[in-house]
Amino acid sequence: MSIPTADSAAGQAVKAADRAHVFHSWSAQALIDPLAVAGAEGSYFWDYEGNRYLDFSSQLVNTNIGHQHPKVVAAIQEQAAKLCTIAPGFAVESRSEAARLIAERTPGDLDKIFFTNGGAEAVENAIRMARLHTGRQKVMSTYRSYHGATANAIALTGDPRRWANETGVSGIVHFWGPYAYRSPFHSENEAQECERALAHLEETIAFEGPHTVAAVILETVVGTAGVLVPPAGYLAGVREICDRYGIVFILDEVMAGFGRTGEWFAADNWDVVPDLLTFAKGVNSGYVPLGGVAISPAIAATFAERPFPGGLTYSGHPLACASAVATINAMAEEGIVENAKRIGEDVLGPGLRELAERHPSIGEVRGLGVFWALDLVKNRETREPLVPYNAAGAANAPMAELAAACKQRGLWPFVNMNRFHVVPPCTVTEEEAKSGLAVLDEVLSLTDAHTV
Repeated sequence: MSIPTADSAAGQAVKAADRAHVFHSWSAQALIDPLAVAGAEGSYFWDYEGNRYLDFSSQLVNTNIGHQHPKVVAAIQEQAAKLCTIAPGFAVESRSEAARLIAERTPGDLDKIFFTNGGAEAVENAIRMARLHTGRQKVMSTYRSYHGATANAIALTGDPRRWANETGVSGIVHFWGPYAYRSPFHSENEAQECERALAHLEETIAFEGPHTVAAVILETVVGTAGVLVPPAGYLAGVREICDRYGIVFILDEVMAGFGRTGEWFAADNWDVVPDLLTFAKGVNSGYVPLGGVAISPAIAATFAERPFPGGLTYSGHPLACASAVATINAMAEEGIVENAKRIGEDVLGPGLRELAERHPSIGEVRGLGVFWALDLVKNRETREPLVPYNAAGAANAPMAELAAACKQRGLWPFVNMNRFHVVPPCTVTEEEAKSGLAVLDEVLSLTDAHTV
């Protein structure tokens, strides 16, 4: 892999234009200092100073196939030469083939695909489908969740980004999902956590009125809020509860899908089939914006002769769909999903557990595939988080120090609250994964210094 010669002047020009004109998401604009990126390839990207970073964040946990995969880049170029854009009402090859390939891999009989521009829009449309299908309004989601930044999606989100956005969207009910390490149900083990979490969900439905609840939406594996892997039996239990009350079961696989957990979809780890499944991110690694909803026959039938009241100008955009076709085919041909599973089982899982034996600031290691998190603590006995919930400024200094130390050593981190997420591309090699773990081993001494 070759890195272009450093060009500080070009980097400074990019940074200056950014600071003058770009308004960044989730940021206090005067307090950020975005890195000017010059290029990327595989598991790495680099800046204009020639500094190379091993991408242990997959950007926003979406570059599953890695940066600049040649087959995907070529597919976009070929599609652009043939047909750049067309309205959603037409049938075009790239859209039809993308839908077919996705439907082949979704769990069960989810054979109809509604395309969107990203994950939040997928969630919005899934909620709309569920409400119209059931004639009910309420939608339930967990507190530890993230579902996107559009109106309904951010209201469904459980993390603090929801708070400033709760303006005008009603009918959202939050409940506690399973989290055995910090159990809201005072459980003593995962089996007990599963049982009590299901009982809590059913009780919440009872108090809300089952006849008012349109859908329950869950991230199959909770992503940004902690890489929380559901205990055995939980998803099947939610499926049974939803069936009993006529509630639509939605799985949000925007982050967990397309190889991230070592399966095409995370639901495959537990053999659970939802009524609706949302996807984005890994479907084409974000090379061109794309998301969608996979739809069960029963819900699709609701709109057989009744128009679905939703649509997007760029739904199923030819360039995005061509990149999805190339991505899915490359993942299948190159064994990329299998690679993610192997790296998780043979390298990341064992490696992170070894780190936990040496570093007292690691309270728990959890994950699968290339989807892991270190839950960092001040004290292993009390399990007090290394930084407070939603910490900012000085209170968040230990995590900020950890992230800065990673970057100084050429490892690009994904940190959120008291957690360090280990989420490299599904194409990551054993050597790259071990290199990242070695950096982690070095910098975790910084968080160990804050333990008691």
